[in-house]
Amino acid sequence: MTTNNRSFVTFPFTGVALDPIHVGTGGTRLGRVDNTIVRDPVTRIPKIPGSSIAGVMRAHTAMSKGKYPNCAGLGQPERDGAGGHCGNADCPVCTVFGFAKGIGSSGGFAGLAAFSDMHVLLFPVASQLGPQWITCPIALRQTGIAEFSELGDLPEQQVVYRKADGAAAQPSLNLGWLLLPVKTDWQPLSEIAQKIEALGIPGYIISRLGVVSDKLFTHIVNSNLEVRTSVAIDPATGAAEEGALFTYEALPRGTVLFWEVTCRNPKHFKINQGDVKAVDSPEKVRDVVTDANSYLEHLGIGGMGSRGMGRLRVLATKELADVDKPGKEVS
Repeated sequence: MTTNNRSFVTFPFTGVALDPIHVGTGGTRLGRVDNTIVRDPVTRIPKIPGSSIAGVMRAHTAMSKGKYPNCAGLGQPERDGAGGHCGNADCPVCTVFGFAKGIGSSGGFAGLAAFSDMHVLLFPVASQLGPQWITCPIALRQTGIAEFSELGDLPEQQVVYRKADGAAAQPSLNLGWLLLPVKTDWQPLSEIAQKIEALGIPGYIISRLGVVSDKLFTHIVNSNLEVRTSVAIDPATGAAEEGALFTYEALPRGTVLFWEVTCRNPKHFKINQGDVKAVDSPEKVRDVVTDANSYLEHLGIGGMGSRGMGRLRVLATKELADVDKPGKEVS
């Protein structure tokens, strides 16, 4: 279906963490971990804010388009006119990600791409059967897939639902420290496995899929985050500095994240009273963003990048049926 008349189209994305990912809260606190990661204020499940994704993807896109560093988010130019966003209608970075009002210019532009938060869709947990990927109804509803929109609570809250295969013959499954009975009689599970496969989830993950209640999911995720300990080194002695021990947490390797990019139709916008020239459709806006996915896989997102953290591989999402697309057509 053509999208020429749509005011926007929302594209789903999934990615799997190749390294632990640490997007911190920006400070330290007293508790089990010094440097904590960002959490959803309602579910208490860790997430990566959309603002973090937009900033990183803008920098990576500027690199891929040869526009780094001026269009990579430095904002307004210096008083002598050096640096800052170019703000040109034919710049793929400034049109897709927006630009600030420059000194002496008429105004800024909000950008054509909007990023949602990255939510945990499937969380890897150690068990006696090896790694298992766990999800819950609220995580599935966040995908926007039509069949999941009315997904309610599970029939039983203190169990893990798995497909009826050989491994599921185990009467119970430990997810970290939590030992849960295994159930295989929940009918929607087969459809869930089929639908999330369209999001690009690899088969080895789907074959180890388990669904628990929303309440249990929060406990399972927060009890199985990766926690590392580091210490500052005294440059004078080369030894650990007294009192400089600290801990930090991260989403573990193998976590599957879901997010959306809403792409506005460039034909509905003007830059300095002129048409947008860099892109001409929501699909072209998406393509500008996805061209930087390889940078996300190698340069990563979040902090502690020099300590083996941050790389994220974007999975190839299959084209969803129109009925599953959240995009709205406007005549």
